[in-house]
Amino acid sequence: MNRISRIQAICDANGVSGFEDEVVSVIRKEAAGLGSFTEDSMRNLYLARKLNHQNRPIIQLDAHTDEVGFMVKCIREDGMLEFITIGGWVNSNIPAHMVRIRNNDGIYIPGLVGSKPPHYMTATEKNAVPDVSSMIIDIGASSAAEVINDFKIGIAAPIVPEATCRFDEKSELLFGKAFDCRLGCVSIIETFEALKNELLDVDVIAGFASQEEVGCRGAIVTSETINADLAICFEGCPADDTFVPAYQAQTVLKKGPMLRHFDSKMITNPRFQRFALDLAKECNIPVQEAVRSGGATNGSQIHIAHKSIPTIVIGIPVRYAHTHWCISSLKDVDSSIRLATELLKRLNKGIIASF
Repeated sequence: MNRISRIQAICDANGVSGFEDEVVSVIRKEAAGLGSFTEDSMRNLYLARKLNHQNRPIIQLDAHTDEVGFMVKCIREDGMLEFITIGGWVNSNIPAHMVRIRNNDGIYIPGLVGSKPPHYMTATEKNAVPDVSSMIIDIGASSAAEVINDFKIGIAAPIVPEATCRFDEKSELLFGKAFDCRLGCVSIIETFEALKNELLDVDVIAGFASQEEVGCRGAIVTSETINADLAICFEGCPADDTFVPAYQAQTVLKKGPMLRHFDSKMITNPRFQRFALDLAKECNIPVQEAVRSGGATNGSQIHIAHKSIPTIVIGIPVRYAHTHWCISSLKDVDSSIRLATELLKRLNKGIIASF
């Protein structure tokens, strides 16, 4: 399968937190033949590599399937939909964008996030940060009855940002939604493919986790289920190269994946981190190092599971994460896959014990 087609299929799939069904279905299709699938009631999807054996160290590959979005809170008498956010949003990024609302038949209906036009705003309203409570989603209906009976949209319907993944061959840049962390899901599948015929000293199980954007909930379950000895967490990490001085930038487009030493909920195992950084240098794989005062990943839950699981984060830079449109580089995706592949080729019981 062409990597671009795979990225487009997985990123375009609808799947806000708690409603990852479509994403899981696409991943099952894209990774068919690479191992055995299991699934739990949270829609966490597990993929065990074909050549796994018992009594060997287990490596968990993690990426989350959900994306930020919205949910219908209530339906107004005039047919407008009031909504809440799912995951972290900057309110000023929400209005005037298209969305998709899933109706009771599972069909996604187009809508537009509306807000009060400037013609009707007071000076105070114009200068204020917009509040989600002042926004509505307009699907073209004129009454609540029309929304419910004709469009078949009800309370708690999930809402997905409207965007279709595009690839520019000249710049090798990707434009689309949900790169956080669907690019990580792609990276896991591509890593499995790269190692399809490799004899490893470890067993590999992927956990495609649900509900990361609302508190890394799925990873709590996947880490307990897999019970790994080591974990590699893929993430779509917010790029910082468009708003900080160059000397501060640590997640720059086209400079390789970002390996974070610290964030708000995890201090990365320094021995595993050094092993990964040294290997990247040995294999001439571009990587970046980062120290983050905020943010968190599924690694926050995985690294403290059981008696602690040494975990690193391979972060693919994503410009404008948690908006309708993101930008990422195919080169960074490729480098992330290469690093994970080389790590898995070298890891063994002794090395893991050293961490």
